[in-house]
Amino acid sequence: MTYVYILQSLEHLGRYYVGVTADLRSRLVKHNAGEVPHTAKYAPWTVKTYIAFSDKKQAHEFEKYLKSASGRAFAKKRL
Repeated sequence: MTYVYILQSLEHLGRYYVGVTADLRSRLVKHNAGEVPHTAKYAPWTVKTYIAFSDKKQAHEFEKYLKSASGRAFAKKRL
């Protein structure tokens, strides 16, 4: 399975991060350990939402969509 996930910063509640991974638990540990430069500044993080895909390509396409303006609006309203 490939997971598309949305993280929310616990200290900066308006900060979110969208990513994709095959191992959600270990990826969250890396985000919270400061090993991901883009998210280190806003740690700690919690998983707000995740969606599992059996097709890796579809997961990457959905991640790309969520990072677009319309995808952010969709996530804010529905996820």
